Amino acid sequence: MLSRVFGFGRRSFDSLSEQEILALAISSEEDDGRIYRAYADGLADDFPQSAKVFEAMAEEEDGHRDSLIELHRKRFGERIPLIRREHVRGYYERKPDWLVRPLGIEHVRRQAEEMERQAYRFYVEAAKRTTDASTRKLLDDLAAAELGHENSAHELEQTHVPGEVKAEEATAEQRQFILTYVQPGLAGLMDGSVSTLAPIFAAAFATHQTFQTFLVGLAASIGAGISMGFTEVASDDGKLSGRGSPAKRGLTVGIMTTLGGLGHALPYLIPFFWTATIVAAIVVFFELWAIAFIQNRYMQTPFWRAAFQVVLGGALVFAAGVLIGNA
Repeated sequence: MLSRVFGFGRRSFDSLSEQEILALAISSEEDDGRIYRAYADGLADDFPQSAKVFEAMAEEEDGHRDSLIELHRKRFGERIPLIRREHVRGYYERKPDWLVRPLGIEHVRRQAEEMERQAYRFYVEAAKRTTDASTRKLLDDLAAAELGHENSAHELEQTHVPGEVKAEEATAEQRQFILTYVQPGLAGLMDGSVSTLAPIFAAAFATHQTFQTFLVGLAASIGAGISMGFTEVASDDGKLSGRGSPAKRGLTVGIMTTLGGLGHALPYLIPFFWTATIVAAIVVFFELWAIAFIQNRYMQTPFWRAAFQVVLGGALVFAAGVLIGNA
């Protein structure tokens, strides 16, 4: 770990020979081609047209690698030194975001642009380090090619992903985000905010003990979060419904349920009963309006209808808790 953080055991770029620079360029082009194919594989199911763009970009990287190998063969022979980006201090690294599913199409496009900019800077610096005319020309040509990849990527995108297809992909990505995160998170926030109102305020008015009320709220919030999380995971594996990873949905709904309950439980850490109760009631007000906002923003529910439904439901549960606590 320390060697990765501080660069122990790594070579500096300035210490590399021309042969090692060529070897590093070969391994980098090979890795980038594989990354683009991994992006294509990750996008193939949901964004097949964009996947074709990354397949084409991978083929271009293969062409660069082949040119570099041929140059190395002419200058240094068949044996290519084993040197990769992780062996060079300060060399750019690739975060393994291609392993994440689902892949976000806009994130992948931005990452591909950054990959090309990094490769361009490498070839510019590498060209400065060589004295061989043919090597320098190839490195300069590759730098220009990497710089021009942004334009070629746009051309490929226009070919494979015309405007209407890009709009469809953006809509599909937004829908996936809503199904995987927004809907479970909203359900958790509603359950945590509303269902815990009755036990928390019942305990508050029954005992007038702020810390005891906090403990009830803490137990209710965590218990509800665990229950909702496991229920979400068990209810749907996401394969037929297209709702995405059950683990992600379960974690989202569990966290949001717990936070929804803790919002109006935490004020009872205040030792003064009426102060804590007033603060908790204010927190409840903002929680319910946040729920209404999310419903309006992501679920296209008219704001005032969402607000009426949420506030009415919350008020009824709140009243039930107060009445039970005063019984």
